[in-house]
Amino acid sequence: MLMNTKIVFARFLAIVILVIPGLMAMKGFLMMKDALFLYYAEHGNDLIAPGFQWLSFLGGLVLFAAGMSFLGGWILFRDRKRNYVGPRFRSKKQSEQMETPGSNS
Repeated sequence: MLMNTKIVFARFLAIVILVIPGLMAMKGFLMMKDALFLYYAEHGNDLIAPGFQWLSFLGGLVLFAAGMSFLGGWILFRDRKRNYVGPRFRSKKQSEQMETPGSNS
């Protein structure tokens, strides 16, 4: 029973580690979307001069890029380990091992 609890906790921890970058990417996307929407929405108001929220947009871009690159790197690492990737994305060691013996290239 104790072993089963450790496995369940380890899997829960792995899910949490993957959810946090996903939430970061989602928040970054929403920040960029809100900055663009507010800029276009201010064009309808003649009382104010529309200004773009660069800090919010760039902060959202950083959050989005960081979250998506973590998730993409994790997927690439997992697929390399299971040998699901094409020859272009294989690691250098693995590519050399998969060459046929006797080929002179």
